[in-house]
Amino acid sequence: MIRAVVWDVDDTLFDYTTADRVGMGAHLAAEGLLEGYATAAEAVVRWREITDQQWARFSAGEVTFEGQRRERIRVFLGEALSDAEADDWFARYLRHYEAAWALFPDVLPVLDALAASHRHAVLSNSSLTVQDRKLRVLGVHNRFEVILCAAELGVSKPEAAAFLAACDALGLAPHEVAYVGDHPEIDGRGAAEAGLMSVWIDRNGVYAAGDAPTGPHRIASLAELPAVLGADTRFGAPSTFG
Repeated sequence: MIRAVVWDVDDTLFDYTTADRVGMGAHLAAEGLLEGYATAAEAVVRWREITDQQWARFSAGEVTFEGQRRERIRVFLGEALSDAEADDWFARYLRHYEAAWALFPDVLPVLDALAASHRHAVLSNSSLTVQDRKLRVLGVHNRFEVILCAAELGVSKPEAAAFLAACDALGLAPHEVAYVGDHPEIDGRGAAEAGLMSVWIDRNGVYAAGDAPTGPHRIASLAELPAVLGADTRFGAPSTFG
């Protein structure tokens, strides 16, 4: 029996991709940094590529959480900024980014549907400072009894230790816990290999049926989650992936 659901945050509960695209576009326009790009979208794609590269360094333990954020800015701008200058640049971006924050529309209905049947927690590859505030602003912080983040844990997904830390915090065995995340490898395969029920939410249909990673249950909407969990609720929808 699955007794608890542990959630990823960015692009699972929170529409990070849209907020980042809208926020960074507005920030770059305000900073006068779009002249070197054909379109704002091209500039945002470059920012996301650098973000992924620096995040991989953080996940590998090469830099701190703050360090990867500062390096993203230095690489993007091509300037040797001081830590204070990089932090100021990021703070200006945050004002635009946070103005675009929103939950996906399927989040509150599924949290309501599972509130009585399952315990809930968060495991994110971000930092507690970032995610704690984000969940409060989005109005769902009180839905989760445990909030764990890689920056404080000292280990990040897809390492099994990250998922097992969430199970330990809940006092449950891995087979009693489901993990829901948007990344097929970091979330989907990582949770499955750690022994949790792994649920990969693939809202955009990233892979064809034959190319999807094995291990995780694949859903296109959180409306399908209660059925996957076998929850005793009238809320839910059959899987669109068959």
